[in-house]
Amino acid sequence: MTNSEIVEETILFVKEALRNAEGGHDWFHIQRVFNNTILISKEEDVNILVVSLGALLHDIADAKFNDGDESLGPKMAENFLFSINVPIEIINHVVNIIKFSSFKAGLSDGKIKKKLFSSKELQVVQDADRLDAIGAIGIARTFNYGGYKNRMLYDPSIPPNLNMTKEEYKNSTAPTINHFYEKLLLLKDKMNTKTGKRLAEERHQYMVDYLKQFYYEWNPLSFNKQS
Repeated sequence: MTNSEIVEETILFVKEALRNAEGGHDWFHIQRVFNNTILISKEEDVNILVVSLGALLHDIADAKFNDGDESLGPKMAENFLFSINVPIEIINHVVNIIKFSSFKAGLSDGKIKKKLFSSKELQVVQDADRLDAIGAIGIARTFNYGGYKNRMLYDPSIPPNLNMTKEEYKNSTAPTINHFYEKLLLLKDKMNTKTGKRLAEERHQYMVDYLKQFYYEWNPLSFNKQS
C-alpha cells in the first residue's frame, strides 16, 4: 500500500469513527488540523506520512468523550494502523503523537512527558491542533463545547483558574469565558514552529478583540471599550 493509499484508508476510518461526534471534535475538526499540518510541514523537515496520520488520528477517541480514558485513542489508532500493515516504526511514532500532543498533557506532569517523547512531527501536529483551538474557529468550538456541557457563558463571580493541575483541567465545570484564560490565550506562546507562531498571532488578536466586545455587550454601563 502506498503512502497516499494509507492516508486515504485512514480518512475513511476516521470519518466513520467520528460520524456522530460533538461538533467541535468531528471530522471537520480533523480535516482542518490535517490541512494546518500540511501547511506547516511545507516549512519543516518532517516525515509527511507520520504527521498526516498523527493529524488524522489525534482525536480518534478523545478522552473527554470516553469517560476520561486516555488509552483508548492511542489503542484504536494502533490497532487500525496494524490492520492496514503500516510499518511498526511509523505506528509507534503516530501513537506517541496522539499520547503527547494535547494541551492537558502539558499540565502538572508535562515536564516528565516531554522527556519521555519529543519529535519535530509531534511539534507540527501539536501546532496544527492548537491553531484550530484559537481564532474564529476556536471561539466557535469553545462555545459549542460549552453548550454541549451545559455550562454558563460567563459569571463575573467565578475567576479563571490560571494554575490548574491536569485533573482540575479535566474536571472543570467553569463558565466558557474562563476557558479563554485557562487555555486559549496561552496557546500563542506555546507554538513550536515558525509557521505556527505566525498564524497564531492573528488568531490570538482576534480572540482578544472578541473578548473586549463580549465584556462591552455584557455590561456597557461599566465597560470602557477604548481601554
